Amino acid sequence: MRLVSYRRDGALRHGVLAVGTGVDAAGVDRAEVVELGDGDLNVLLDEHGTLRGWTPPDGPRHRLGDVRLTAPLTRPGKLLAAAANYQAHVLEAGAEPLNRSTLAPRLFLMPPTAIAGPGDPIALPAVSTQVDWEAELVVVVGARARDLTPENALDVVAGYAVGNDVSARSLDYGFRRDASDPATGFFDWLAGKWPDGFCPFGPYLVTADEVPDPQDLPIELTVNGALKQAASTKDMIFTVAELLAFASRLMTLEPGDVLLTGTPDGVGMASGEFLADGDEVTVRIGGLGELTNRMVR
Repeated sequence: MRLVSYRRDGALRHGVLAVGTGVDAAGVDRAEVVELGDGDLNVLLDEHGTLRGWTPPDGPRHRLGDVRLTAPLTRPGKLLAAAANYQAHVLEAGAEPLNRSTLAPRLFLMPPTAIAGPGDPIALPAVSTQVDWEAELVVVVGARARDLTPENALDVVAGYAVGNDVSARSLDYGFRRDASDPATGFFDWLAGKWPDGFCPFGPYLVTADEVPDPQDLPIELTVNGALKQAASTKDMIFTVAELLAFASRLMTLEPGDVLLTGTPDGVGMASGEFLADGDEVTVRIGGLGELTNRMVR
């Protein structure tokens, strides 16, 4: 199933994309959404968990073009992300290869205000002149869990989506700071993940039953149509299951929590190319659709 959150008549609602709709002979998009209720998909996850064995009821239908898609979860309880989870990305940053046998996943948190939806404009913040892109597989948790193992961690996944971990690579607050202090660089890197809209994801949530192996998905990103990133989720240092298991040792995972799983190589920082006003960024992940956002000043 492809589940969506959207705004219709000014209200936030959720539904499922109807099966068998598409573009007709005249080129008109006939896709429809079957409306399931008010609120975003958090409502559905709270009631039905991982959605395994759940069949959506029938409901009123609306043409997809008549609603405005939002992020599947507009305010997740926790927004987690993994840094340095593709070896090629580590190397392009000029770092030494990571040895996973002596490494823990590098998880960090972002504010829910970083969430944006498909088609939403993303504001370039005044504090940075170096804003970058990062194509990422997004995982949505559907069940409360602690102390998972890699063997059972995927059992708590409700579905997957396409994401972009937009990142400010430089920060200027308007006053001098001690650049020799390693903490300055670390906290600048972390704060560069926090601006509003810097975590767009969508366009829908594909339920876990339609993604038999999250480690076998092609992932690519283009800027204004030019290919910048092209890889596979098989290249992750830590798998989706391992990331979830590790996170669950630190905190209780809950329905509606969101996890970004890291980006492959090809980010702008490696070439010195950064996003500018009007740039259009599109991320595609096999079977999960595509996510497009435009940068604005």
